[in-house]
Amino acid sequence: MKTPSWEAVVIGGSAGSLEALSIILPRLPREFPAPILAVVHLPADKKSILPEVLQNKCALTVLEAQDKEPITGGTVYFAPPDYHLLVETNRHIALSYDEPELFSRPSIDVLFESAADTYGEKLIGIVLSGANADGARGLAAIAAEGGLAIAQSPTSAYSPTMPQAALATCPGAQALSAEEIACFLKENFAHDHTAD
Repeated sequence: MKTPSWEAVVIGGSAGSLEALSIILPRLPREFPAPILAVVHLPADKKSILPEVLQNKCALTVLEAQDKEPITGGTVYFAPPDYHLLVETNRHIALSYDEPELFSRPSIDVLFESAADTYGEKLIGIVLSGANADGARGLAAIAAEGGLAIAQSPTSAYSPTMPQAALATCPGAQALSAEEIACFLKENFAHDHTAD
């Protein structure tokens, strides 16, 4: 069976996920062809410094997502504090102030489910370290659409609750360390890119 040509990556995490992102994102090359959309649980009342912290380490462009912005490859989009991040069917970003889900806004599930609706089997979803179950339902939605589900291996996660919940809800998901996730993305997208 031929692997679909991946078109996008969504990543979600909470406590301990910055450490994982600091391993994964700097290892991706500038010519990485897909967009990466990310939700990290942050305090609602503070400006996020995540994009600038990671931009200093990454070849990819790292931004805070803007409403109605077109989604382009080689760019990492982080949800702003206190806004849900969604993918619209025309492959633009939408920001929403709808109710929190699992006490979280932005919600990983909201991002993953909207991206699964848009990208289907061409989507990779990744749940990282965190202390609640946000992301588990969304990862299962990605798998149900034929996309690829990955969770950080609980033994390698600073806070294993979130990846454990994801693996329990989506038993077909692969459990990989942050280093293995970085290698997987590099290898799969390099293959896709040269095979086009």
